[in-house]
Amino acid sequence: MQRPRRSVLFVPGSSERMLEKARTLSCDVVVLDLEDSVAPDAKDAARTMACAAVKTYGAREVVIRINALSTPWGKADLAAVRSAAPDAVLLAKVECAADVAALKGDLPVWAMIETPLGVLNVADIAAGGAACLAMGTNDLLKAMHAQFLPDRRNLWAALSQTVIAARAHGLSVVDGTYNEIADESGFLQSCTQGRAFGFDGKTLIHPGQIEICNRVFAPSPEEIAQARRILEAFAQNPGKGAIALDGRMIERLHAEDATRILALADAIGRRA
Repeated sequence: MQRPRRSVLFVPGSSERMLEKARTLSCDVVVLDLEDSVAPDAKDAARTMACAAVKTYGAREVVIRINALSTPWGKADLAAVRSAAPDAVLLAKVECAADVAALKGDLPVWAMIETPLGVLNVADIAAGGAACLAMGTNDLLKAMHAQFLPDRRNLWAALSQTVIAARAHGLSVVDGTYNEIADESGFLQSCTQGRAFGFDGKTLIHPGQIEICNRVFAPSPEEIAQARRILEAFAQNPGKGAIALDGRMIERLHAEDATRILALADAIGRRA
C-alpha cells in the first residue's frame, strides 16, 4: 500500500509539550528526534519519552531519529527504539551502504543524505537496504561551505541525484527543511520546487508548515480528473500503446503515472 509522506514533521524527543501537540496535527509522518534538537544532557530523558510516545499517534507514521552509533548515545538509542517498534528508524549523516547495514533488523531504515560523501554514494545507499531517503540540506550546505540560495541551484545536482537513486530502487524520498518559518511564500515555492524534482514530501520544523506541504505534495483535483480520463481512454482502447487525448499523444507510461496518482489520492483520502 502506498503511504503518503507529504509532511514529515520533526519533534524534539525531549519536549513533552511538543510530543503531546504532535498527536493533534495533520502531518503524515512524525519524526521523534533524539539527535540535533536534543541537548547532550537531555539525551537519556528524550530517549525514554520518545519511545514511550511511539504508539500514541494514531494513523500517522512514526519514525525515530537516533544518534549516530559512534556517539555515546547511539547504541542505547538503537536498542530502545527496537523495543519500542516505531514504523522506522532514521539515521543521520548516512555516507555508505554499510551505515544502513549496521542498523538492519526488524525496523525499516530511513537514511538522511546530508554530506558530500553521502551524495556521492547515494545510489549504493539506496541499493543497500534503505526504505526511504531524506535530504538534509542544511548540513549538506554547511559541509559544502556553501550559502543558502532561494532557488537552491547550488543543490540541484544533489537533489536530482538523490531522487534518481530512490526511484531506481523503488524507495520513497523526502526533501529537506525550509528554515524561514514566517516566510509562507518562500516555503510554498520550496515545496513546489521539491515536488517538481520528484520528492514525495518534505521534512518540516514547524506545525505551521503542514497545511501548505500537504496541499502541494497531494494530487490536485485537476490531476485526479486527468488521471481518470487517461485510464478511461486506455480502457476503451485496450490494444493501443499510444492514443490521442485532448489534443496530445499519451502513452502507456502516462497510464502508469495516472495509476500512481490515483493510488496516492486514495491513500491520502483514507489517511484523512
